[in-house]
Amino acid sequence: MTDTLPSGSSAPTVLRIILGKRLKELREGSGVRIEAAAKALRVNHLTIRRMENAQVGLKVPYVKELLRLYGVSDDEIGEFISMAEQANAPGWWYPFRDALPDWFRAYVSLETDAQVIRVYEPHYVTGLLQTRDYARAVIRAGFPHESQEALEHRVDLRLRRQALLGTPDAPTLWVVLEEAALRRDVGGPVVMRGQLERLIEASEQPNITLRIVPLAAGPHPGTGGHLTYFRFRERELQDIVYTEVGLTSAVYLDQRPDVVTHLEALTRVSLLAAEHVPDPRTYLMHLCKEFDK
Repeated sequence: MTDTLPSGSSAPTVLRIILGKRLKELREGSGVRIEAAAKALRVNHLTIRRMENAQVGLKVPYVKELLRLYGVSDDEIGEFISMAEQANAPGWWYPFRDALPDWFRAYVSLETDAQVIRVYEPHYVTGLLQTRDYARAVIRAGFPHESQEALEHRVDLRLRRQALLGTPDAPTLWVVLEEAALRRDVGGPVVMRGQLERLIEASEQPNITLRIVPLAAGPHPGTGGHLTYFRFRERELQDIVYTEVGLTSAVYLDQRPDVVTHLEALTRVSLLAAEHVPDPRTYLMHLCKEFDK
C-alpha cells in the first residue's frame, strides 16, 4: 500500500485491502514483476498496482490468472476467490453512497471493521456520539443548501454508523474532545443539553472512554486538527490514521512512522486531558446546568 488509501465511488473494505496486500506479497514472493503480471492480463501495469493497493475491485478472472501465474495451488485459489467475492460485496453503507463524500467512504469502511478507534475532535462532538438533533444542526451548517430530505438522509447515515457501538464485537472507542467543542452552541440550549446527556450516558459504557481537554490546558500536539486512529483485528492490516485536509479531502496514513507520530500525539493529548479533567462525567453534568440558564 501507499501512504494513502483510495477514495472514490468504490470504497475499499478491510478485506479488500488485506487481499490486495496478499496479492502483492504473492507476486513479489514468486519473483514476478508488475510489468509481467500486467502482460499476463493484457492490462496496464497501473491496473496491477491499483488491485494491490485496493483502489479497484478484485475482478475474479484477473485474480485467478494472477494466482496461477504466482504458482498458487488450486485449493488456495478457491479460498482466495471466495474471499475476493466477499470483498466485492457492497457494504451496509451502499444505500447511503450519495450522502458520502468520495474521500469519506473509506473511513466508514474502516470504522465498521476496526477493533480500536481513537478520536481527537477539536470542533464538534464526534459523529459516533452525536444525537440526532445535534447531528442535524452540524450537517446543516456544512450543507446549507441541502433539501430537508437530503439533509435527513445524511443524518440517518450518521446515526446508522453508531449502531456498531452496540454490537457484540463492538470496537473500543477512545474519544478526546476539546472544551471548545462542548461549549460551541450547536442547535440551541435544548439540543446542547441533550447532547451532553448523551455523552454522560456514553461515558458509562464499558467500551467507551471519554476525555476532555480544557482551554486552560494550553497548546498541545493535537491542535493541528481532527484525527482518527484505527486498529484492526486482522493481523495482516496495519494501523491507519485518518486526517482531514480542508473541506473537501482527507488523507489515510498507514506508514509506520506516520502512524506512530500521530498515535504518540493522541496519547499525549489524552494524558493531558486526564490530568486537567480527571472526572469527565462530573464535568459534563456541570456543563449541562450552564445550558439550563
